Amino acid sequence: MKMEGTYQVSAPRQIVYEQLLNPEKLAQALPGCEKLAPNPDGSYHAEMKVGIAAIKGSYHGRVEILDPVPHESFRIKVDGQGKGGFLKGEGALALADADSGTGTTIQYSGEAQVGGVFAAVGQRMIQAATKQILQQFFQTFAKQLQ
Repeated sequence: MKMEGTYQVSAPRQIVYEQLLNPEKLAQALPGCEKLAPNPDGSYHAEMKVGIAAIKGSYHGRVEILDPVPHESFRIKVDGQGKGGFLKGEGALALADADSGTGTTIQYSGEAQVGGVFAAVGQRMIQAATKQILQQFFQTFAKQLQ
């Protein structure tokens, strides 16, 4: 499953970058996230509750930040599992000053694989749910920056 898009945030690029790497802010903005705690190796331990249609479950996993370029970009790698299956994915975020001259444009792209019970609900439903989760995340994240 592929995902990509852009989102405008009315905050300077430096602040947006720093907050995107702040585990407390991310945990507060990410729907269903119950825990995002640093590991000794620099990665993060994540715990989430996710639901798509009638299928709901708790998941735990590892989140890694790769190739950080301060105030410009980074890649993220996610590996999670739970009773309902697994999720593996990688994505990239790039930040740029907004065309309007104020704020920041966040461009994201990535690919994910899901398996188990969640995969049974179908690709279209998973993509729609992922799009909704991303939209909720960016809306909450933007509000946190105001």
